[in-house]
Amino acid sequence: MKTATELLELGQRDLDGLVAYCLTLQERLAVTSRNSSKPPSQDGYVKPKPKSLRGKTGKKSGGQPSHLGATLKPVEKPDRIKVHPLSICPCGCGGDLSEQAVLRYESRQVFDLPPQKLMVTEHRVEVKLCPRSGELVHSPWPAGVTAPVQYGPGFLAWLTYQNTQQFIPLARIGQMSSDLFGHHVSDDTIHAAMKTTGQQLVPFSLAVTKLLPQEPVVNADESGLRVAASLNWLHVLSTPTLTWYGVHQKRGREALNSFAILPQFMGRLVHDCWKTYLDLPCLHALCVAHLLRELIFIHEECDQAWARTLADLLLDMNRKREEQKLSASCFLPECLEQWHRQYQGVLQQGRAVNPPILPLPNVPKKRGRKKQTKAQNLLDRLENHEEWVLAFLHDFQIPFTNNLAEQDIRMIKVKQKVSGSFRTFEGAELFATIRSYISTVRKQGRLIFQDLKAAIAGNPFIPDVSPIG
Repeated sequence: MKTATELLELGQRDLDGLVAYCLTLQERLAVTSRNSSKPPSQDGYVKPKPKSLRGKTGKKSGGQPSHLGATLKPVEKPDRIKVHPLSICPCGCGGDLSEQAVLRYESRQVFDLPPQKLMVTEHRVEVKLCPRSGELVHSPWPAGVTAPVQYGPGFLAWLTYQNTQQFIPLARIGQMSSDLFGHHVSDDTIHAAMKTTGQQLVPFSLAVTKLLPQEPVVNADESGLRVAASLNWLHVLSTPTLTWYGVHQKRGREALNSFAILPQFMGRLVHDCWKTYLDLPCLHALCVAHLLRELIFIHEECDQAWARTLADLLLDMNRKREEQKLSASCFLPECLEQWHRQYQGVLQQGRAVNPPILPLPNVPKKRGRKKQTKAQNLLDRLENHEEWVLAFLHDFQIPFTNNLAEQDIRMIKVKQKVSGSFRTFEGAELFATIRSYISTVRKQGRLIFQDLKAAIAGNPFIPDVSPIG
C-alpha cells in the first residue's frame, strides 16, 4: 500500500511527463525551414515568411557602384557583313544616288542564332592494293570514328549537358533534339553519351580525390538520395575551386572510409556538427547558419531572449571579420579574447534560463542519452564546441557558413525533383561523377560545354594536383 506522499510524487511525475510531452509536440509543430534544418519542401502549404539573417545594409537595391555589370557590345570582326545600298534619296527629292560615292558606313550589329542543324562530316579513307602482299589496305580512320554512322563529340556533349547541367528529362531532350535539329534521339543514345563522358572522366576523378586531402579548408555535407526505390546517401566535399560527389548505401563512417578522402584529411572541415564528422582526426569548424536557425527557434518559440542576443553577437562578429579582412589577415589576441568573453557571457544567461535537469529521487536511472529540451541540447553544443563555433574568427579562410557544400548538394536535389529517383546505383554514380566535373569546371571559371566536349574527345580538364604550399 503506497502512502499519500508516494502517490503525490507519482502524480507529480506523471504530470511533469505530460507537460514535457506537450511541450515537445508544440516544438515539433513550430519547426520550419527558417528556424531549423528542415527543408523548405516539408513546410507544407503554410510557408514561413522569408526573413534574411543579414539585416539591412543601408545600400540601395540593384547593382552597386563597384559592380562591373555586363551588356551587349559590338564585335570587331562580325561573322558576316550585309551592306544595304542607297539608291533613292530618302530626303524626299527622289534623286538617283546609285552613282554617288559612298562617304562612310554606319553599322548596327544583330546577334542571332544560325540555322539549327547537325553538320554531317563524311570521312573517306583511301583504299589501295599492296603490290607486295596483294591485299587491299586503307589509311587509318580518325580517332573516335568507329562506326559507319555515329554522333560526334559536340552533339554527345550537348546531350550530356542538357541532362546533367540543366536537368532536362530524357524524353524532353529527345523532343528538343527533334525540334531543333530534326533528329530524334532515344534514351539509350543519351545514356550512352553520359556513359562515355563518365568513362573519360576517370583521370579527373582521381585528380580531385588526390587534391582534396591537401586543401586547408573543405566543406562537407550529405543528403538522402533515392536509388532503385531505396534510400541511399549523396556525400559532397567542396572548396571554392573543387567539387566532389560520392554515392553510398550508408551515411556514416562506412561510407567515409569507402571514399578514403576524409580519413586522410588533416585540414579544417566545415560541417553541421554531425557526429560522424566529429570523429574524424582533422580540425573542425561548425556552420554558424545552422546555429542561427536554432537560435531563432529558441527565441521565437520558447521566448528566450539570450538566443536573440547570441544570434546578434555571431552576426556582428562576422560583420567585423569582413571589415577586418580588408586591412588585416587576423584579429589581435585581445580582440579575440573579448569576443570569447562575450560569447561565454551569453551562454551563462542561457544556462540560467535552462538549468540542467536533475534526476528525481528514488527513480531508477534510464540507459542512453538524457532527454533534454532543444535549448539545453543547443547550449551543450555551443559550450562543448566553442572553439569550432568561433573558428571563423581565428582563421579568415574558414567560412562563416557551410553554404558552399549546401549549394553544391542542392543541385542534385533539384535533379531528383525534376526527374525522380535514379533507377540504378551505377546511374547515380555516373551522374555524380559528371556533376563533380561540371561544378569544378564552373568554379574554375571555364566553359562547361567546351570542357564536356573535350572530355568526350578524351581530353578532360584536370585540375592542378601539385602539392599546396
